[in-house]
Amino acid sequence: MIRRRPDGTPTVEPGVYLLTRDASPQFVKPITVRVFREQTDWHPPYGWTWIQCYQLDTYGDATAKRQLFVMPDGLRRIEITPLPYAQRRRARPRPRDPGPFDPGPGVITGVGQMCGGRAVQPGKLP
Repeated sequence: MIRRRPDGTPTVEPGVYLLTRDASPQFVKPITVRVFREQTDWHPPYGWTWIQCYQLDTYGDATAKRQLFVMPDGLRRIEITPLPYAQRRRARPRPRDPGPFDPGPGVITGVGQMCGGRAVQPGKLP
């Protein structure tokens, strides 16, 4: 059963929600949040409310604490199954991209680089 305030706006219960454009125009890209408190002491316009929540990553871990202005009717409650750290896919470091031209070690490139406290000409070693 959904609890409602005296003005008819539904209350937001603590839990995990998917926020889309139905919740607020700012969520062009949907985000997942864990709501821990609704700001009932503030008086927003009819149909809106303030929530305090943690933004979650793909694993369900909190990445940022946020305070959001949303429409409770647009919040979609979801379930997130926690994934143990050992089972998570780790990102591998990418190899260095040398770019279109890599002169190699020991060759100075660029204008006015410093070498031992004095400026040197590009491509010349002191």
